[in-house]
Amino acid sequence: MEKTIVTTGKTIDLAIEEALSQLGLDRDSVSVQVLQQAKNGFLGFGVQKAKVQVTYEVPDPVPAPEAPKSALGSASRSNKPKPPVKKPEAPKPEAPKPEPPKSVEPKAEAPKEEAPKPPRPRPERKPDAPKAAREPRAPKAPAEPKTYAPAEPGSVEAQIEAFIKGLLEHMDSKAVPHCWKDGDNSYRVDLVGDDLGYLIGRRGDTLDAIQHLCNYTVNRGVEGHIRINVDAESYREKREESLRRYARKKAQQVLKVRRRTTLEPMNAYERHVIHAALQDMDNITTHSTGVEPNRRVVIEYVR
Repeated sequence: MEKTIVTTGKTIDLAIEEALSQLGLDRDSVSVQVLQQAKNGFLGFGVQKAKVQVTYEVPDPVPAPEAPKSALGSASRSNKPKPPVKKPEAPKPEAPKPEPPKSVEPKAEAPKEEAPKPPRPRPERKPDAPKAAREPRAPKAPAEPKTYAPAEPGSVEAQIEAFIKGLLEHMDSKAVPHCWKDGDNSYRVDLVGDDLGYLIGRRGDTLDAIQHLCNYTVNRGVEGHIRINVDAESYREKREESLRRYARKKAQQVLKVRRRTTLEPMNAYERHVIHAALQDMDNITTHSTGVEPNRRVVIEYVR
C-alpha cells in the first residue's frame, strides 16, 4: 500500500532530502510531487519555503490466523435439544365470493359512411369587359393676354409709366409697365415681360422697392397723395391668398392651445392682409409688435 509524507525546505531538493531522511529511503524508492515553490521575498517579507509530497510503498499487513474451534464446544452445541417443529396447518377453503353481475354495454353501431357529395360545378367566369380607355384631358387654353389702353400724354399714368420704364432700364430689364387708374387717387401698374421673377424678388422685396420709389417720386410734385400699386404676374393677388390661408392656420392653432403666437417679420402691406383676414374671427385678436424691418403680427386668444 502507498503512504505519503509532506515536508518543507528552503529549496525543493532540501525538502526532498528531509523526507528521505525521515523515511530512511533513497530517491529511487519514492515519487515526489511539488506542492509549493520557494520564494525569497523582499527585505525579509513574503519568504515562502518549498513544499513537496513524497509517496512511498509500505508492505500490506498480514492478517492474524483464526483460533481453532474446540470440539467440545461444537459437540455441546450439537447435543442441545432441537425445538419441536410445528407442522403447517392446511389452509381452510374459503367460500367463493359472489362476483358482481357484469353490465352488458350495447355495441356501438358503426357509423354509416356517407356517400361522397358530387363537387359543385364552378360558375363559368365571364371574360372581363375591356376597360374603356380614358379620354385624354383637353389641354387648358392659354390665358389670353391682357389688353391695356395707352396712357394719355401728360397724364399721371404716363408719368408713372415713364418713371418705372427708366428704372427698369437701369436694372437691365426689358419689362414694360402698363398703368391705369383704379380709384380716387389710386393707380395700378402691371409689369409685362419675360424676366419678371427677377423683378419680383424674394417674397416681393424687389417689387416693393420699385413700388416705394415710384410712390415717392410721383408724389413729390402732386397735390394730395397718390397711391400706386405695382404688380407682376398677379403676384400680389397670389401672395394675399397665401397670407390669408397662413393666418387662418395659425389662428386655429392658437384656439387649440389657447396661447398666442408671433408670426415672421412682414412689411406693412402683408401685416394689413393678416389683420383683415382675422378681424371677424371669434376669440381671436391681432396686433403688431417690434420695429421695422422686423415688425411682426401677434395672434392672441381672447375669451
